Amino acid sequence: MSYRAVLFDLDGTLLDTLEDLGDSMNAVLAGRGFPVHPISSYTGFVGDGVENLVRRALPAGHDAAVVAELLPLMRKEYGTRWKAKTRPYPGIPELLRALSERGLRLSVLSNKPHPATVEVVDHFFAAGTFDLVLGARPGVPIKPDAGAALEVSRKLAVSPEEFLYLGDTNTDMRTATEAGMFPVGAVWGFRTAEELAASGARALVTRPEELLSLL
Repeated sequence: MSYRAVLFDLDGTLLDTLEDLGDSMNAVLAGRGFPVHPISSYTGFVGDGVENLVRRALPAGHDAAVVAELLPLMRKEYGTRWKAKTRPYPGIPELLRALSERGLRLSVLSNKPHPATVEVVDHFFAAGTFDLVLGARPGVPIKPDAGAALEVSRKLAVSPEEFLYLGDTNTDMRTATEAGMFPVGAVWGFRTAEELAASGARALVTRPEELLSLL
């Protein structure tokens, strides 16, 4: 297959955001008297949007009202920390340049709120790097629903089967599979190679430059 485009997840794939997310959530938890977590625990909490992050970080048994109370606090806290420790993973800038030089269309699809997704991408990557950047938007189901991935396909006028989809969680692999894209697991991210393979990854890459071998 000749691929014409790459769709990237953001957190855990392009950017190592774990510490800023974990520090933000821990600050909110501590401020409300809940126990905090080691940053490493957040690899299992993130990836499915901020509401699910809050729900997973709370002790078991807390109801939706507590989640609703902490959700705006987490958004506010992360809004002050999102670029404190976050960085592109080693090799990502070089990969993006190589893909652009080969003429591929590049896009980002995240479960972060859309304004935050755009702000983060604009901060860490040069203007024009991506043809389309989409985050979570009201009325649009988040990943693993394939609707937004198919929206990217339509807007770039590239068929789904001509996309490589690079992500680091089971959510990404399920999204890619449902959309008819080629799922590639980023092993440097938040989840394990075993999880990615079990969730439908058709290829696993341990370093960003290995993606080029799939073209």
